[in-house]
Amino acid sequence: MGRVEGGERWYVVHTLPHREMVAATQLQNQGFRSFLPLRWKTVRHARRFRTVKAPFFPRYLFVALDLGRDRWRAVNGTVGVAQMIMAGELPAPAPRGLVEDLAALAAADGVLEFQRRLKPGDKVRLTSGPFADLVGQLQSIDDQGRVKILLEVMGGRIPVWSQAPLLAPAA
Repeated sequence: MGRVEGGERWYVVHTLPHREMVAATQLQNQGFRSFLPLRWKTVRHARRFRTVKAPFFPRYLFVALDLGRDRWRAVNGTVGVAQMIMAGELPAPAPRGLVEDLAALAAADGVLEFQRRLKPGDKVRLTSGPFADLVGQLQSIDDQGRVKILLEVMGGRIPVWSQAPLLAPAA
């Protein structure tokens, strides 16, 4: 049997399709501490756009466990959970600092706010709205969270105004 490392760590949970929020709620109802990073996503239906919260990592969430103390096998039997990501016989921990860094970027509603680390000149990607997934250069951010971006469209740069929560760093 594998060695159980002492202390609480974050572990990755693979969920059933579109059941991330259900799984997070059910884990919390069982007394586990979970973290589901979210983002704003534009959904297009019948020529209408709607902006909704969606998982940042579709089909994945994180749960804090002390393998020596917690009944971690109960996680696999939780509604909405497919299985924990394993390393042999034990759950595989998430890289140290990853969940803490994501949590530091999250607002109270769980939505990641990358704009906290963005500055003029950075390459950014719009995550929502009619220009979703387009990349541009951040020009300015004001105190109300409005941003000006120069989008790279059809070989040119077009200035666009948007809201800071709708941005993510571009690779």
